[in-house]
Amino acid sequence: MLNLVLFGPPGAGKGTQSESLIKKYHLVHLSTGDLLRSQIAAGTALGLQAKTLMDQGMLVPDEVVIGMIESKLTENAAAPGFIFDGFPRTVKQAEALDALLAQHGTNITTMIALVVDREELTRRLLIRGISSGRPDDQNETIIGQRITEYNDKTAPVADYYKQQGKFAAISGVGGIDEIFALICEKIELAQLS
Repeated sequence: MLNLVLFGPPGAGKGTQSESLIKKYHLVHLSTGDLLRSQIAAGTALGLQAKTLMDQGMLVPDEVVIGMIESKLTENAAAPGFIFDGFPRTVKQAEALDALLAQHGTNITTMIALVVDREELTRRLLIRGISSGRPDDQNETIIGQRITEYNDKTAPVADYYKQQGKFAAISGVGGIDEIFALICEKIELAQLS
């Protein structure tokens, strides 16, 4: 089973690269952002709680996210693998994901981190906000809070995977196909080890 963590701050290109990775490797895409937005669109209690936090640039509590991931793993038990996009965001979530995957008889193959500087991230998110209508992508202050939140809380997750020998960093700036080729190269190396 191929299980990837696609990592990077908001606007790094995770969603764009996920689409190509899903097609090539036939993976199930688990984007916590998409899962949360679907809950918001459905008007569920979880969705309303998540919307309040997301609109402030804050992270949704671990137990909520982990519960959503667990149900998706169970629903897709026959999948050849998963791509985790936007999860795990904390070391606690990474540990919980490892435990959850172990219960399903598998583990994380590799974590690919897309590296993009703050100025480029802000530019990309403001452009995305115009086309997507997402309020969290239309406000430069909230974008800054999201990037700071990522740097403060999620960057230690990279160290967690480095300690396991499952971490690879790739520049998220350049042509989409060029970045995709680099990601595939890292995946193939990880599968050999």
